[in-house]
Formats: sequence, structure tokens, C-alpha cells
Amino acid sequence: MSGRLLVATAAVFWSLGGLIARSVDTDPWTTVFWRGLFCAAFLTAVTALRARGGTPATFAAMGATGLGMAVCFAIASTCFIMALDRTSVANVLIIQSLSPFMAGLIGWLWMGERVAARTWIAMTVALLGSAIMVSRYFYATPASGSLTGDLLAFVVALAFAIATVLLRRRRHVQMLPAAALAALLASVVASVPGRPASADGGDLALLALFGAGQLGLGMILFTAGARLIPVAEASLIAVLESVLGPVWVWLALGENPGAPSLVGGAIVLAALVGHTVADLRFERGGGMGQAGSRKRSSTGT
Repeated sequence: MSGRLLVATAAVFWSLGGLIARSVDTDPWTTVFWRGLFCAAFLTAVTALRARGGTPATFAAMGATGLGMAVCFAIASTCFIMALDRTSVANVLIIQSLSPFMAGLIGWLWMGERVAARTWIAMTVALLGSAIMVSRYFYATPASGSLTGDLLAFVVALAFAIATVLLRRRRHVQMLPAAALAALLASVVASVPGRPASADGGDLALLALFGAGQLGLGMILFTAGARLIPVAEASLIAVLESVLGPVWVWLALGENPGAPSLVGGAIVLAALVGHTVADLRFERGGGMGQAGSRKRSSTGT
């Protein structure tokens, strides 16, 4: 199976998150609890199969950087569910897709990494799209969601961006153990306000799919595929999550995000696609060479 197909399949799995969250009857904290528990169990099992007797050492090798990534992933995972409970799926996924640009900006401020002119242009266009999305709060629109939900989605993007920069600084840290720890942390935190016993058999089946399939298997597929293709190409294919997610909810549940979200979201996606296509042309044109390509961040910036 090619790297492109692996990444595309991961994006399809991830795009189901909004639909599954809308389909379960549990409250958001209970959803976070069970999703995290199922994801942690699944990723720990996969890590154990790979490392065999070295599983404890694999987790210990993450160090402080891995712990920091786990905290960021836990915050992102929790805020993702909370955001879906407060605003439209389209808003959450589009705002979340700003994470690559945030990572580039944080890397520039923190580590002095160069940010290409095309990235600054794409970030400006994406900011314009986000402003259009937020503009709906100045007048009443159906299914417009809440500003709190959009702010939570912004936290999701920021947490992922910080985790990306941490990984960039310590490239040896393995993603799957960190993600397993993150899922467990989210589950532990959610166990206090949540009501795990309120989930019935149908909900548990969906939540198992949410944790092990949508999140856990999606991450395994993406990390496997991203190793086989250029970073920029992986980023471009991953945009499918933001495109398909609102479509599934719209088709299955009739959730219309409203004109401002659609227009603003289209602008954000255009910025992402345009930036990634420019990256691909630059890489394939030999502008950076193989050595330069390896030094790039996982966000293509």
C-alpha cells in the first residue's frame, strides 16, 4: 500500500470524528473518557506488539519532550470534543486546519526557523478566511454555533502546533506512545466530570470506533504513510479531513454550517492547498534538495 493511500485513508478515518461525536448520546466529558480509554488501550497494544518486551522502555524513552507532547495531545483531544458540542463540525475542522501555520509561526518565534514568504502569504489568507467565519457572530444566522466552540477549536489547533514544534526539536520521540499517554491523560481527567456508566452498549460500540478506529488507527496509518512520501504531499492529502468531515455530517444529519463558515472555510482550505502545492513544486524542482527536505517541519512550513 503506497504512502499516499495510507495518508488518504487516515484522513478519511479522521474525517468521521464529527459524525461519530454527533451520533453518540453521551455527554461530552463521558465521550472524552471512553474515547481516550479505547484509544489508549489500542495504541498501547500496538506499541507492545512492536516493542514486545521493550514496551516499558519505549514509553520511558519519550522523556520530558514526549510528556509535553502527550499533554498537548490530551488538551487537543479534549477540546476537540468540547468544541464539537458547541459549534458546527465545519467550524471545528476548518479552524483546526490552521495548526500547520501556527506551528510555523511558533517555530520561527521559539527556534528562529526561517518562514518562507509563501507561508506568510498563506497564513494571511487563512487569517482572512477565519475572520469571515467569525463575522457571523455580528448577526444572527441559523446553526452558527458559538464563539466559545470556535475558541476551543482554536485551542485544538494551537495544542497540535506546540506538539509539532516539540517533535521538531526532538525528532527521536515516537508518536504512538506519546499519543497513547495523551489519550490516557484525557480519559483520567474526564473521569471526574464524566459519567462513564451512562453509556449503553450502542454508545460504547460507537465510542470504541471513535477511540480505536477514528483516532488510533488513523494515527497509525498517517505515521506509516508520511514516512514514504514528501512532508508537503502528506499535508496536502491530510486536508481531506477538513473537506470530508462537514460533508459526512451534512449528508447524514443535515447540519448546515451557514454561508459565512462555508465561504471562510473555503478560503482557509484554498490557502492550505495553495501553500502545499507551492511546497511540492519547490521540493520537486530541487530548490532544497534531499538534505533540505529532511530538515523541514512536519507541517510543510
